[in-house]
Amino acid sequence: MSRAASGGEEQLVPRKGSTSIVWGFFGFAESDADQKAVLCKECRRVVSAPQGNTTNLFNHLKKHHKPKYDECMKAKANAGPQNPRQCSAPAQATITATLHRATPYPSTSQRHAEITDAITFYLAKDMCPINTVNNEGFKSMVKTLDKKYVIPSRNYFSKVALPALYEKRRGEIEREITAVEYFATTTDLWSSRTMEPYLSLTIHYIDDDFTMKSRCLQTSFFPQDHTGEAIAQGLREALASWSLPEERQVCITTDNGSNVVKAASLNKWMRLQCFGHRLHLAIENAMKDPRIDRAVGICKKLVSSFSYSWRRKKELARAQKELKLPEHGLKTECPTRWGSRQAMIERVLEQQRAISQVLSSDRKARHLIPSWQDTEILEAIHKSLHPLTEFTDALSSEKYVSVSFVKPVLHLFSSSILKVNDDVSELTNTIRKKILTYLEEKYKDPETQELLDMASALDPRFKLRYASEDRVEPIQARLVSEMAASEQGPSDGGTADRAEDTPSTSKKKKTLGSFFKVTERASPAHPPHQAVASELQSYLQCADLDSEENPLDWWREHQRVYPRLSKLAKKYLSIPATSAPSERVFSTGGNIVTCLRSSLKPESVDRLVFLAKNL
Repeated sequence: MSRAASGGEEQLVPRKGSTSIVWGFFGFAESDADQKAVLCKECRRVVSAPQGNTTNLFNHLKKHHKPKYDECMKAKANAGPQNPRQCSAPAQATITATLHRATPYPSTSQRHAEITDAITFYLAKDMCPINTVNNEGFKSMVKTLDKKYVIPSRNYFSKVALPALYEKRRGEIEREITAVEYFATTTDLWSSRTMEPYLSLTIHYIDDDFTMKSRCLQTSFFPQDHTGEAIAQGLREALASWSLPEERQVCITTDNGSNVVKAASLNKWMRLQCFGHRLHLAIENAMKDPRIDRAVGICKKLVSSFSYSWRRKKELARAQKELKLPEHGLKTECPTRWGSRQAMIERVLEQQRAISQVLSSDRKARHLIPSWQDTEILEAIHKSLHPLTEFTDALSSEKYVSVSFVKPVLHLFSSSILKVNDDVSELTNTIRKKILTYLEEKYKDPETQELLDMASALDPRFKLRYASEDRVEPIQARLVSEMAASEQGPSDGGTADRAEDTPSTSKKKKTLGSFFKVTERASPAHPPHQAVASELQSYLQCADLDSEENPLDWWREHQRVYPRLSKLAKKYLSIPATSAPSERVFSTGGNIVTCLRSSLKPESVDRLVFLAKNL
C-alpha cells in the first residue's frame, strides 16, 4: 500500500530517462504526469531544473543536505561518465587533437613535399650518405620535429628526389650561363678512391651586376686513355653539352701536365698556367740541394717520432708549459703542397727548445735532435718561403679577381720578396734566386705576357703600371681594337633608334628633353675610332683605385662612363689565376666517394658533386 493511501507523504517517482546520479535524490509527484515540479526527497522542496539541467540540483544538496551531497559526489566519481555525450569539452578537444596528430601527411600534401625537399637538400649539400634516412637517430629527430611526417624510403631519395633536384638545378644554371658573353674555365683529372678516372670542368664569369660567379659543370667519368687528343675531345664535348660556344671562352687555366697542355693546344684555346702549381714547381726546383735534403729529412723523422708516440706528445706538452712556449702540435708535410713543408719547418723551429728537452732524455731518440748546421738550413728555408705563403691562397680565390694580380706579384717577387740581400745567408739568397729565375723563365711566353698585361690593364688598381715600356703601346692598341670590335654588334642605341622610327599607335606628348635628343642626333658625331681612344685615355688618366678595393665594385659604378672597357673587364677579369677550383671539386669528390660509399656509380658521383658545389 502506498504512503498516500495510508495517509503519509506522497511517494516520489524518478525522472523519465534520467542518467545523472543526482536524480536519485530528487523526484516527481505521481500526480505530476508532465514532471514539471522537481521535489527533493529529503525536504520536499521544489527545485527549479529547466529542461533537466542538474546544476541547481547539485547546488541544493550542497547547501541544504551536505552529507547527501558528499554521497552523491563520491558515487559520481566512482561511476565515471554515464554517457559518452557527457564528456567535457576539453577532453573531447584533447582526443580530437591526438587523433589529428596521429594522422600522417598525405604524400601529395604541400607540407610533406616541403620536408622531403629539405631532407634532399641536406643530403646533397652536406654530402651525407643517402642511407642517413634509415638511421634511427635521424628518424627520431624528424619524428620529434613533426610527428605527422613519414620519411620516404632510401630508394626514393636516390632514384627520384636527388635526380629531380639535379635536373632542376642544372636547368637553372643552363639558363643562367646562356646569356654570358665571355667565360673562362679550369679543368683537371682525378682518380677516386676506387681508382676510377674523372675529368672536371668549372666555368667562371662576371655577370651583368659585376659579380664574380663560379659553377662546377661536371665531374664526368673519363675511362679513355689520358692522351691529349682524348682530353681535347672530352673538353669540347663538355662545353657542347652545356651549349657553350668555344669562341666565347676567353681562357682555360690548367696545371702543367703535358697531356692537358696538348689538349688546349689541339683545341686552339688560350691557356694560362696555374700560378699555384707553377710556384710549387719553382720551390721544388730550388730545394734540390743535399744540405736541404738532409735537414728536411731529419725534420720529417722528428715529427714522425712524435706523431706515433702518445708518451712523447704528453712530454712535449709538459715541456711547452715549463718553457712557456705556445702549446702547439707539430705539423706533417704533404708532398704535393709546398706550403705544408714550410708549415712543418716553422713549427719545428718554434718548438725547438721543447723538442730538444724531450728527445735528449731518450737515448734512442737523441739522434733526431737537429744539429746547429741543420737548424741554420731550416731557418734559411723558412726565411725564403715564409713570405710566399700568403700569395698562393690569395690567388686561388673563386669569388674575387685574381688574374690581374699575377704581373704585380711577379714584380713584387723580383723587387723585394725574392730579391738577393746581403743581410741573409748565402743559402737563402740561392733559394730566392732559383725560385725567381724559374718563374720568370716560365712566364716569359709572349701570349701569356699579353694576356696578363691585358688583365692588369683592365684592373683600375694597376692599369699599365706593371707593363714594360716596350709593351705599353701594343697593349693600348689591342685594347682599342677590341673596344672597337665590341661595337660591331647591335647596340642598345641602334635598337632605340629603330624603335623610334617605327610608327606608334598612340601619340605621346613631346617633352622638353626630346628636342635635345633631336639636336644630338643632328649634330656631327665623333669618329668611332676617336671615341674609343678617348674612352681609353680617360680611363688611364683617372685616379688609380686603392689596392685593397674590389675592382668589380669600381666597374659596376663606372660602366656607364666606360661602356666599351667595362665589357672587356668582364672578359679578362673573369679568368682564374690558378686551377684551384677544379682541385676543390676533387676534394668534394673525395668527401663523397668514401670507404663506406666506394660502390657509387660514376653518374651518381657526377650528380652528387654537382649538387654539393652548386646548391
